[in-house]
Amino acid sequence: MHAFDVLGDPVRRRLLEMLAAGEKSSGEMTEVIRAEFGISQAAVSQHLKVLRDAGFAQVRAEGARRIYSVDPAPLQDVDDWLAPFRAFWVPKLEALATEVARGKKRGD
Repeated sequence: MHAFDVLGDPVRRRLLEMLAAGEKSSGEMTEVIRAEFGISQAAVSQHLKVLRDAGFAQVRAEGARRIYSVDPAPLQDVDDWLAPFRAFWVPKLEALATEVARGKKRGD
């Protein structure tokens, strides 16, 4: 599955956002996703499986719990794809940073 196919789903994006903050148990993530998206535990498990199978997440056993973490390697594909488009926003961000610095010097 291509990285954008994985990231195209809002549940999977949310799971990755949660994992970007640090390791989480499947139970912790299921609780949040069920509250935010109103889907079943089985559906959350399927999304976690897609993340694992596509290489975006790693899982390890800790007793009876399953602990998930992000594997950043597939995100490199996304970063590589975005590289040519950075030319559209990097100069604007640099200009914004310059204006903010000017404002701080003036005491604004």
